[in-house]
Amino acid sequence: METVSEEFAVPQLGTTRRIRVLLPHDYDAGDARYPVLYLNDGQNLFGEGSPFGNWTIDQKLAILAHRHHHGVIVVAIDHGEEERIAEYQPYNTRLAEGRGRAYLDFVVQTLKPFIDARYRTRPERAKTGMGGSSMGGLISLYAALLHPTVFGRLLIFSPALWTTPKAYGDALRFSCPEPVRAYLYGGERESRYMVPAIERLQQSLLQKQDNKTVQIEMVVDPHGEHTENRWGREFPRALEWLFF
Repeated sequence: METVSEEFAVPQLGTTRRIRVLLPHDYDAGDARYPVLYLNDGQNLFGEGSPFGNWTIDQKLAILAHRHHHGVIVVAIDHGEEERIAEYQPYNTRLAEGRGRAYLDFVVQTLKPFIDARYRTRPERAKTGMGGSSMGGLISLYAALLHPTVFGRLLIFSPALWTTPKAYGDALRFSCPEPVRAYLYGGERESRYMVPAIERLQQSLLQKQDNKTVQIEMVVDPHGEHTENRWGREFPRALEWLFF
């Protein structure tokens, strides 16, 4: 794990953010280039984690290395603490004044060019993904809806679709001439609304007749709860399906 910066400038939001990178274990052994997955809620992904838990993706990537499915650069972007909901919300709602579009502009215009310049990445859209859970899953959906030429891989766990009713209409209008892969996950023990919500999202994304390029893997976990531990367990399967 490398800490790119504890205070990486986010000019689009007028703030700074900790950015960390997980490189494949054999990154320094050659000159290969790698896909990149940008993950939201960086505090909850590895290391000490947060009070809410930890995905332990560093351990998961070590396990995937045995299957030679570890060749992805993971960029962990910390959330904005009390600004988290606002930064992951694409619209103004009763919950917050949405700053999600500015947040995605930061990733596309500032962070991605920096990562592509510093590391041996595969910068093309088919090798660039965004992922997250809950509100982090919602803004990952909008990464493709708003920047379809940049993001071609989406890891969407338990998205907080209830906060943004417009998401279904936005997904219905989504059209991209190039392949997009989206891994949708939801647990039946999260709430009675989660599984119907991701099923409706899937239908919206696939309903357009010209959307033959959208590929979706939807996983319904009958024991799934709205926890970091559950999302961490699902992470290896999602990463393999998206990139391998």
